[in-house]
Order: sequence, then structure tokens, then C-alpha cells
Amino acid sequence: MRDLEKKPQMLSGGAKQIFRPRIIAMACIVSMGGFIFGYDTGQISGFLEMPDFLAEFADDQDPETGLPKFTNVRSGLIVALLSIGTLVGALIAAPISDKFGRKYSIVFWNIIFCVGVIVQITTTNAWYQIAIGRWVAGLGVGGLSVLTPMYQSETAPRYVRGALVSCYQLFITLGIFTAYCINFGTEADTSSRSWKLPMGIGFIWSGLMVLGIFFMQESPRWEYRQGKIDNARKTIALTYGVNEDHAEVQREIREIEMKMEAERAGGAHHPWYEIFTGPRMAYRTLLGITLQMLQQLTGANYYFYYGTTIFSSIGLSNSYVTSIILGAVNFGCTFPGLYIVEKYGRRPALIYGALWMFMCFLVFASLGHFALGPEDNQSQGVGYAMIVFACLFIAAFASTWGPIVWAVVGEIYPTRYRAKCMALATASNWVWNFLLSFFTPFITSAIDYRYGYVFAGCCFAGAVVVYFFLCESQGRSLEEIDTMYILGVKPWKSKHWVPTEGEELPNLDNTYLTPGARGINKKQEARVPEQAMMERVPESEMQSSGAAAPAGGRGKVE
Repeated sequence: MRDLEKKPQMLSGGAKQIFRPRIIAMACIVSMGGFIFGYDTGQISGFLEMPDFLAEFADDQDPETGLPKFTNVRSGLIVALLSIGTLVGALIAAPISDKFGRKYSIVFWNIIFCVGVIVQITTTNAWYQIAIGRWVAGLGVGGLSVLTPMYQSETAPRYVRGALVSCYQLFITLGIFTAYCINFGTEADTSSRSWKLPMGIGFIWSGLMVLGIFFMQESPRWEYRQGKIDNARKTIALTYGVNEDHAEVQREIREIEMKMEAERAGGAHHPWYEIFTGPRMAYRTLLGITLQMLQQLTGANYYFYYGTTIFSSIGLSNSYVTSIILGAVNFGCTFPGLYIVEKYGRRPALIYGALWMFMCFLVFASLGHFALGPEDNQSQGVGYAMIVFACLFIAAFASTWGPIVWAVVGEIYPTRYRAKCMALATASNWVWNFLLSFFTPFITSAIDYRYGYVFAGCCFAGAVVVYFFLCESQGRSLEEIDTMYILGVKPWKSKHWVPTEGEELPNLDNTYLTPGARGINKKQEARVPEQAMMERVPESEMQSSGAAAPAGGRGKVE
């Protein structure tokens, strides 16, 4: 019975369990947060080349054609202020969601996004109103970028958790592709409809998400912490498609209960700096920040933000068509990523994906610099070759680093610190998003396509970081993942690590921590965290809290 409760047979999840209506609804409705971000990212790339948008907001003139154009500063600000807003939204989303819940926080951030769109769409010729509106909309996008993967990682069944969280990236790619198609349909219009219509369509996506989220349950882990135990049990049962007395439901409820008891034992208040001082928390916090930084430094947004401008400069007749091609590749190749993340694991996909992107950027940058030259000699033959390698790069990004980083960041943190750590990691993503989107025009004007060598080096660094620092989390519960980091399992051996059968998993949430504790030092690494806890907690306190001595167990590598 112990083995049956630990790993019910349904956890091997066949197609019937995976493609249940509730799982599909969670993937489509909650992941609309990613669609909103992707749509906003994709549309601005096209706006920068639209005649009416240039006529109203450009601050310079092309000396050769006499047509209006943006200076690097103004185009950088219009594009990048969205990222500043998302940074702020990501940082404040965690405390708001902890207080008011994941579900209603999602509604709140959608409203903020709509306010930002209203600010933009009501402007006539004030470029700063566009920039401010993008900043406000960015607040909403940033909040949703934390809440979407958080809600899915806390609610999804473990056998589809990686794929479901990765749907956030899938919907980002769908949003980018949709924006490219709409821009293509309106770019020939010489009036303000060419950019106001795509902008106004953004209300539809936000409205669909708000409407759909009202039919979804709150995160069961947040409900349990609010004392709504019956609601939490009902939500878990609905998610797994089983009765409330099923073994898997009881297992999850017990795990949540154990974490709550451990937190009460360690004090109700846990200061923010415990995300660095808790057992192996500095390691994991910095790892999440680094992975999100490297996701931006792969260079994918180099194409998505400035793709229309890039391919226009190499002599292609309609750069909007090229952007649609790139968007289609980005969207289509994310589907294999949902399969790869569960079939082959996180580590192999990220390592081989990074090496593939490294190769693609080397070729793209070399063709751009040596074949076209800094004078931007237009050559359609070279241009087509560059498009091929751009597509190959995006195919690798869309199936590996695009979706899988979001899944990993939702898995490596314990529940106690997940909201704060995910907010910090997501903020790292947005900081680098801003830096790249703002400084890219300046860098490309200085070193032309050699900029690609910078991204190539970052892709190679990403493969190294994943190999040496990221544990494999495929098919594991959140508690098992926590245990691997607590025990210091070597990342390159983590795939074959198995917990000791029949013993309770040591993890941060059942380790006694007083506020501000430094966690487990090197002399304590060899000891089971629960045993150390029992040595520190007086017997009378254990009896009063109803705690029982745990079995312990370090697990082993086979």
C-alpha cells in the first residue's frame, strides 16, 4: 500500500489522462498570459516600419530616401519600456498573489494590461504616450509572467507538469505569430488603423483570459494555506480526474499539511532573505536568475523585436512575410518541445539546444558580417541563407530553451519560497529583455552582424551552466526535486538518483528553520535534515504540535 500511495499507476499518464478537458482548459486559459506577452512583443516589431506610425512618432529623417525614421534612442525606448514595466510587475506580483490568491491576481493584472492598451491607443502624435502605455501594459504582462507558470506548477498533475508549464512559452510563440499575421494584413493601410487596429485587438485576448479564469479553481496549495482544506482536496481531485479519497489526492494533501506544520514549527514569519540563507537556497535562487538571464541572451528576441528591420536591411522585398515565416517556425517547433521536455528530460534538451543555437548564430553572424559587410550590401542569396539559419536557430530555441526554462524555474524551488524566487528569476528575464531591446540598435550600428557572436558565446555558456548546475527533474515530484538539491546530488548524476524506498523524503519544507537560519552547513550535509530537526526541537514541543519522528533517508544513485 505504501508503494501504491507513493506512485499511483495513473501517474504514468496515458493519452486519456493527459488530454482530459480540464487539463486542456488549464493549458489554454491560464497560458493566455503568455499569448498576451507574445502578441505585444510581435506587434511592436511591425509598428516600427509602418508609414503612419513613422510619420506620427519618428524623430529623424533618412538622408537617402527623405522618409521619416526613428533614432536609436526613441525606438529603443518605445520597445524597451514594456520590459521595465514587466520587471516591476514581476517583482510585486508575488506578494499580491500570496495575499489575494493566484486566480484573482490574474484578473487584476489583466485589467492593468488593458489600461496600458487604452493609454496607447488614445494617442495621436505623442510618442511618449505610446512609451508610457507600453510601460503600464508591461506591469500586467510582468504579473502574468509570474502567475501563469506558478499557477500551473502548483495545480498541474505531476505527469504533465513540465508540458503544462511549457505551454506558457507555446502561447508566447502563438501570440508572436498572430501579431505578425495581423501586422501583415494592416501594414498597407496608410492611416492610423494600420497600428491601432492590431493594438486594439489585444483587448480580446485579455478578455478571454479573464472570462476563462472565473471557471477555473484556485491553486490548491494557496487554498490550503488559507484554511480551505476541503476546497483544496476538491481541486486536486478534479485536476487528477479521480475521487477525493483517491491515494494520489491524499498524498498531495499530506504533503501540503506537512509543509504547513513545518512552517508553524519554524515560526509563522519567514523573512525574504531566507531565499538566500535557507538550505541550498542561494544556489537555487542564483540558478533560476541565471537560467532566465541566459534565455534572453540566447538572442531570440533579437529576431522578434527587430526582425522586420533586420530583414528589410538585407534586401528582402517584404520583410513582414519573413517575420511571419519566423513566427510560424517559432510556434510550430514549440510543440515538439512539449514532447521533448517529458520524453528526454530537461538537461539533455537544454544542453543540445544551446549547442545547436551556438552553431546557428556563428553562421548567421559570419554571413552577415563577411558576405554583406558593414556597408549592408544587399544580396538576396545571402539574405535567404541568413533566413534559413535564423529559422534553424528559432526551431532550436522554440523546442528547448523557450519552453523548458519556464518549466525548470517552476520546479526547483520549495513551496515556501516559490513565489518570491520565481518573481526574482522572472525579473532577471525582464531586466535582460530591457537591456537587449534598448541597446540592440546601438550595438548593431557599431559592430553590425558581429553582434551574433555575442549571442553565440552566451548559448555555449548556457550549455555549460546546465551541465554543471541543473539537476534533472523529469518525472519527479516537487518534493523529490527539493531533496536532490538539499542533499547536493551531482547534476550530471541526478538522472539516476532514486529516493530510498519506503522512507520519507528529506526536503526544505520538513526541515526545522528558525527565521534567519543559515540552513545546513557542510558538517551537517551528511545528516538527514529531519534528524537534525528532531535534535533541535524539544520533546514537549514535538508532542504539543503532534509531530512524529520521521524515517529520514538520503536516497541513492544507481
